[in-house]
Amino acid sequence: MNVTIEASGNLVVAYLIGELDHHSAADVREKIDNVVSYKKPERLILDFKNITFMDSSGIGLVMGRYRLIQNYKGSMEIRNVTPHTKKIMELAGLGRIAEIKEIKDIKETEE
Repeated sequence: MNVTIEASGNLVVAYLIGELDHHSAADVREKIDNVVSYKKPERLILDFKNITFMDSSGIGLVMGRYRLIQNYKGSMEIRNVTPHTKKIMELAGLGRIAEIKEIKDIKETEE
């Protein structure tokens, strides 16, 4: 699992890449938390476009980053999820804490 993080102004975008599971979540968490704690952004976007596998650790990762961004009075968006992943996230209640956008939703707004 890899993560690429871009920070610009009041926005931090974390591009998650590969498998997000119990073994990789801690490293990803640490990298995102370091940038968010330093930048204190108004908005955090977690981009799932290049995720090939996710287990329940992914849900925990999202929930923890939500709590962190709330410390800075910020908001969070979950972007580029598959329809299946979006359904799982909504069942877990993540739709109440963050905006969840499927890959097709992003393409429609760009046109």
